[in-house]
Amino acid sequence: MLSKSQARAFFLIGTGICTATFVGLTVDTLRRIPAQTNAAGLSEQVVRGKVLWDQNNCMGCHTLLGEGAYYAPELTRVYERRGPDFIRAMLRDPEAMYPGQRRMVQYDFTPEQIDDLVAFFQWIGTMDLNGFPPKPNLMPVAVVAGGAPLAEAANRPQIFNQLCIACHALGGQGGNVGPALDGVGARLDAAFIRHWLQDPIAVKPDSKMPKLPLTQGQIDELVAFLSQQKRS
Repeated sequence: MLSKSQARAFFLIGTGICTATFVGLTVDTLRRIPAQTNAAGLSEQVVRGKVLWDQNNCMGCHTLLGEGAYYAPELTRVYERRGPDFIRAMLRDPEAMYPGQRRMVQYDFTPEQIDDLVAFFQWIGTMDLNGFPPKPNLMPVAVVAGGAPLAEAANRPQIFNQLCIACHALGGQGGNVGPALDGVGARLDAAFIRHWLQDPIAVKPDSKMPKLPLTQGQIDELVAFLSQQKRS
């Protein structure tokens, strides 16, 4: 049983220790913030992208850094997950990317505004968030009977992993908006694949696939890769 003076001393000492610990942790956290948030990378373009994010109430549908709504995809690591080409295509025309499925508003961003938003997402992705959000396993290696890898994500062109896989499946992994691409090299020759990638609407006017913002080098890479897909 503590005396009144001992209880008072215990309270004051305990309060002092807890207060000192709290202040110390606060100071340490503030000291870490510039490095963890990549403050050095906060360019004017990134700031403009953040302003666009706020002005258009993107958090009304999306989640960023754990804040926002859950109606649309979480975007903290979208730059790493999808890459700049996919982001630009979505911001330019969401409906064209997912005909009849997406409900994202067409904001009619200018090319400069789209670049600002891409820079903003890229900067967000460089933050050290101690493992948040968990990294999604979007493209695990598909394995056929017998254990032989069918299509390892690491061996696919980066543009395929970031853009094509959002709508098409390969080896059982990917989207289901467009047809699966297993065996596409056996069904279509390289010339047709190239023509299709350059302008799907020119090949098939009612195609749901939009004309993607692909460079000639990316098209060459995809033609070579898809032409090799002979197994269904």
